[in-house]
Amino acid sequence: MKPLDITFTVACSPVHAFEIWTAQTSLWWPTGHSVSADPGLTVTFEPRRGGRIFERTPTGVEHEWGEIVDWEPPRRLRYLWHLRRDRSDATDVDITFDPHDDGTLVTIVHSGWERLGAAGPEWRDRNRQGWAGLLPHFERACADVAV
Repeated sequence: MKPLDITFTVACSPVHAFEIWTAQTSLWWPTGHSVSADPGLTVTFEPRRGGRIFERTPTGVEHEWGEIVDWEPPRRLRYLWHLRRDRSDATDVDITFDPHDDGTLVTIVHSGWERLGAAGPEWRDRNRQGWAGLLPHFERACADVAV
């Protein structure tokens, strides 16, 4: 099954785009794209290969979202993604941040749908919609800190 290929530009440097995606995620990630939907949640990318991606509610409850496979700041980030799914159903997200004119070219390749068997096409479509709802928040956060 074909991966989702998403390419867009943001109005900040690759260093800032990578930082906003990985270290300032809680500032822009919409709660509707989480497990708890708690307005006070924090999103954490542990900054290393093997690091966890998870949300933590204000009461300390954690929900696992994924695991870092490659950590190459500020150029590339690759992770297993299983938000609201079992880890065995994880898909692959590979993001690159490349210099481009007055900002950064962000390329996302989201693959691994075949691991989900017959549910793969539905989850691919759901994730396409999820990315469409998520990325404008990231783009705004990048524009707010344009450097």
